[in-house]
Amino acid sequence: MFPVLETERLRLREITKDDAEAIFACFSNEAVTRYYGEETLQQIEHAEEFVDFFANSFEAKRGIRWGIEVKGTKGIIGTIGFNGWLPKHRKAEIGYEIHPDYWRQGYTTEALSKVLPYGFDVMGLSRIGAIVFIENEASNNLLIKLGFKKEGVLRENIYHNGASHDTNVYSILKNERR
Repeated sequence: MFPVLETERLRLREITKDDAEAIFACFSNEAVTRYYGEETLQQIEHAEEFVDFFANSFEAKRGIRWGIEVKGTKGIIGTIGFNGWLPKHRKAEIGYEIHPDYWRQGYTTEALSKVLPYGFDVMGLSRIGAIVFIENEASNNLLIKLGFKKEGVLRENIYHNGASHDTNVYSILKNERR
């Protein structure tokens, strides 16, 4: 059964086929994909493939991705979750994106503040990592604010939009959380 998480303003829930348009709205926006490592979507069918990918990852215990919904509204404004989940090694990587219409309102911080404890306490993680484009100042600052430690730089780690990009590597350990 897919877990539903709630914060003061948000409901984090399973992503369904009904969310394909909202997924497309995010991933067809170059402001979102600029630092995501995925090409900007051109067709709604590709968003439907994302929905299937998220569902299959959850079923196979490789990851979990929640749709971020503002309470009192219909539809999601973005997604958040864990990928690269390795239960044997008690680790996963966090990923997230929110449509630009909802940037700088604290939604990502609020969602992360609920998802990180879920990873440690329910999934049994001891390490949560993050890979972030060096140029993505907002995400770099957010992770540091939430207690992540920068471990280093992976040079030319992600090939995106015709160029190789360096990325920062972050992690937070269960015994370091706030």
